[in-house]
Amino acid sequence: MVASRRPRMTPPHALPAVAHCPPPVPTDALVRAARDGHPRAFQELVRRFRPRIRALALQLTANASDADDVTQDAFLRAWENLGSFEGRSAFFTWIYRIAVNRALQVRQRAARRPCVDPDDPRVALAVAVDAHTSPHHAIELRERYGQLLWAFDQLSPLLRTTVALTTLQGLTYPEAAAVLNVPEGTIAWRMHEARAKLRAALDRFGAVPAEAPEAPRRRARSAEPRERDPNIASLAFALAAVFQG
Repeated sequence: MVASRRPRMTPPHALPAVAHCPPPVPTDALVRAARDGHPRAFQELVRRFRPRIRALALQLTANASDADDVTQDAFLRAWENLGSFEGRSAFFTWIYRIAVNRALQVRQRAARRPCVDPDDPRVALAVAVDAHTSPHHAIELRERYGQLLWAFDQLSPLLRTTVALTTLQGLTYPEAAAVLNVPEGTIAWRMHEARAKLRAALDRFGAVPAEAPEAPRRRARSAEPRERDPNIASLAFALAAVFQG
């Protein structure tokens, strides 16, 4: 009878070391630390939320330089007024609200574009994501995305902001309502109005909407905005929201 062999076990000391990454510090804890005078905590808040705020500012101002100014000013105002932030709403709701108000002020001073701007940085970002390195596809997308942004820019500031928060930033209706300090039903009504006006504007422009991918599903309300790269504000999702909504 042959004795069964036991598998050789690797001694614990010979196992490769595993690096344990500490879990991210909750936003609320960072806010408390920043209010207590710890600048590094606020620096982490800036690092965590700056990409999303900058993307929102770019979507609302349509100008890269203005977007940078709005982003810097929003966080500067947040730092200066952190002592008055009582935590009744999430920090991201508060900083979004500051950025929206500042972006609308900047946009109000800017002249409205009379036509599609081929150098619009929002178009360049979206095409870079959606063209998949195809030059022919990039040319087609640039034209169609330019048409969509022209229609988007014709919306009133309230409708444009609502579309930016929900469709481009991916916030739920309750989250957008918290940022804009309005009832959730108001967000739904504004989106209905925005879709109708976007369709009408594109019809006047003579644009034919491209096939859009399936619109992202709504998610349940959470304490933080959805984790995805906010710099990739794919206008394909905006097309999906407008023409499949």
